[in-house]
Amino acid sequence: MLNEILSNAPVFLLIAVRALAMIEVAPMLSSDAIPQVAKISLALFASFTAFPAVSTQADWAMLPFIDYGPFSLGFALLIIGEGIIGIIIGFFMTIVFAAFSTAGQFFSLQMGFGASETFDPLAQIENPLMGQYLNLVAMLTFLVVNGFQKLFLGGFWRSLQAINIIELVTGRKALVEMIGGGLSRLFVDAIIISMPILGTLFLTSLATGLISKAAPQINLLSEGFPISITVAFLLILAIMPFMVEAFGRVINSGFASLQQLYITAGGGI
Repeated sequence: MLNEILSNAPVFLLIAVRALAMIEVAPMLSSDAIPQVAKISLALFASFTAFPAVSTQADWAMLPFIDYGPFSLGFALLIIGEGIIGIIIGFFMTIVFAAFSTAGQFFSLQMGFGASETFDPLAQIENPLMGQYLNLVAMLTFLVVNGFQKLFLGGFWRSLQAINIIELVTGRKALVEMIGGGLSRLFVDAIIISMPILGTLFLTSLATGLISKAAPQINLLSEGFPISITVAFLLILAIMPFMVEAFGRVINSGFASLQQLYITAGGGI
């Protein structure tokens, strides 16, 4: 196996570049908390496991273009192209994960946590507290639905079988539709996930305001934040099983969109 890799080093390098680019952008794997050595090792291991299946395919995506030679400009362009494909795979899954953080941001202000932000190691940004909480739940859901297996098998390994940079450029309409659809679904999914809590908090604020207006001596507005926080936490506790199920559907929908890109732009799997 090692001798075969050495004799086909350019092919192995192209596979490794795609894997490393995906890992550097994909959710959770792209975190700065993971050492760069570990990311490179994971990319090499993924390439090592995918190489036997890929190298035995006579019509594999990149083999017709290896004639440029490992030190030519054409081969350098192939490396850049493989990096772009890996970035697209990882970036699209990052878009999918952004829906969970956005859902938390939608109701953090109404809940009373609008000013509380923590550092999100997943997105590498300051994130409202509830957005960070939903991110943690999404990470656990990603593990439960075998997200890493689907990312490497359905995302990386299938992409090696189905698509190269030439086909991606010629089929860029499918790519644009996938990215555009992912961005639109980001907000739709975030609204759907947050709507039960957001709607309940709106009704709570409305009821509190009406009671305070009808009976000023009660002065419920001064107790608005504790009431909103208590109601939101009780509601999150009640609907958490349904939220986890919705998270799983969103993640699986993202992988399904990747598969559709391979079929449309790459001509099938």
